[in-house]
Amino acid sequence: MKKSKRKLAAIAAGTVAAPLVAIIPATSAWAHGYVSAPMSRQAQCAAGVVQCGGVKYEPQSVEGPKGQRTCSGGSRFTELNDDSKGWKVTDVGQTMTVTWTFTARHRTTNYEYYVGGRKIADISGNNQQPPQTISHQVNFGGLSGHQKVLAIWNIADTGNAFYACIDVNVK
Repeated sequence: MKKSKRKLAAIAAGTVAAPLVAIIPATSAWAHGYVSAPMSRQAQCAAGVVQCGGVKYEPQSVEGPKGQRTCSGGSRFTELNDDSKGWKVTDVGQTMTVTWTFTARHRTTNYEYYVGGRKIADISGNNQQPPQTISHQVNFGGLSGHQKVLAIWNIADTGNAFYACIDVNVK
């Protein structure tokens, strides 16, 4: 009888553990990151600068298929696409330092920066995992005035990327 109880307990434990084992690798594969400085739209949501939906609680989760050209990246956080929400605009010069903060890191193909559909920077990630934070210098190439910068982190080991928009005034 003891032997069958142990066998039953082992089967029960395996039944509970198997789904957990399946879930753990999946969650660790979720890379997360966002532009923390200058404050991206999702960083402004998280800080309460602008009233937003659920992105307030997970600014690092603006993830969508590679190739998107919207602030939400095609994610459920569509409020990030709304240019009329009163986003805080940061004054910058002809170059600005962009800092990404990662809560989970993935090997990186590259980081892309766009203004008005025009690519203004493409920085290799060298197929490496980034550190906890990484900063890039982005040159506006003569642009001036209010600009919306789309920043994209293309990760190397999935078909997804992470998206952030930064509202700036280039002086």
